[in-house]
Amino acid sequence: MHMTDLWLWVSFGILLVLLLAWDLGVLHRRPHEVRFREALWQSAFWIVLALIFNAAVYVWRGPQSGLEFLTAYLIEKSLSVDNIFVFIMIFQFFRVPGAYQHRVLFWGVLGALVMRAVFIVTGIRLLEWFHWMTYVFGAFLIFTGVKLVRDQGKEVDPMANPVIRWLRSVLPFRTEYEGPRFVVHHEGRRYFTPLFLTLLVVEFTDLVFAIDSIPAVLAVSRDLFIVYTSNAFAILGLRALYFVVAGFMLLFAYLSYGLAAILVFVGVKMMIADIYHVPITWSLAFIAATLAVALLASLLKAPEPVLPPEVAEPKPAEPVTTKSLYD
Repeated sequence: MHMTDLWLWVSFGILLVLLLAWDLGVLHRRPHEVRFREALWQSAFWIVLALIFNAAVYVWRGPQSGLEFLTAYLIEKSLSVDNIFVFIMIFQFFRVPGAYQHRVLFWGVLGALVMRAVFIVTGIRLLEWFHWMTYVFGAFLIFTGVKLVRDQGKEVDPMANPVIRWLRSVLPFRTEYEGPRFVVHHEGRRYFTPLFLTLLVVEFTDLVFAIDSIPAVLAVSRDLFIVYTSNAFAILGLRALYFVVAGFMLLFAYLSYGLAAILVFVGVKMMIADIYHVPITWSLAFIAATLAVALLASLLKAPEPVLPPEVAEPKPAEPVTTKSLYD
């Protein structure tokens, strides 16, 4: 490994540990419901931090690596919004109190950072060892893009997943939330709380999304450092972005169509790589333009101004119970 790469890896690792410690130990030391303005500032912080890191990559590794990082980050960031829609439905399904949602997302992010590393290394090795896997990944991305449009509007039922049903059958679960805890002890026995079940569903969902997103980023770069760090920064900003998106759901009505177009474009790019190499600047321009058009169309479609939770009229509080989930 080149000394420059080693220094970047070490710097990124230290930065990652410090950011996670700051997030959990300072910003969210006490469980609380993340309000819209707080989430907006935090989301802006993560985006600016990613762009600063992007500038460092540009300086230390050259313009090509800098553009590859920016394109990969933009792909991951846009795909994470679609991931967030599913998280919102999961939290609504399990009736997770707002004060505990960040805790689930934080530990979900830690699991995602590990899973993405495994997926990325595996994907790069497969492409190095078996060139024909390029066509498999490309075809899979095209299929995923088409499926994303066909499945538009379908509701998510986390309990229909066979893995989750099996876990419920073998692990002892409580039917009520026990504060922010994942595990509790009652009458000498250990029980898992509904918050832990929610975390498992979130982790499994991210695993499914990683199967889509990693091939898309590998179409941009085969550089392990570029692919993983762009993924990591997109994931780190996922929690704050979740609370922003939750406040402006209607502004993303057509985003799924934009994401589908991006996946199809990236899939085609992988399929024709041996015939024609699409310049990274073209890819970046197409992705940025597609997202802009999708967001503009969504904004024009919105029937009325969309208000964040603290501005909108409050809804009557519902009792927190998950008993029906275990019947």
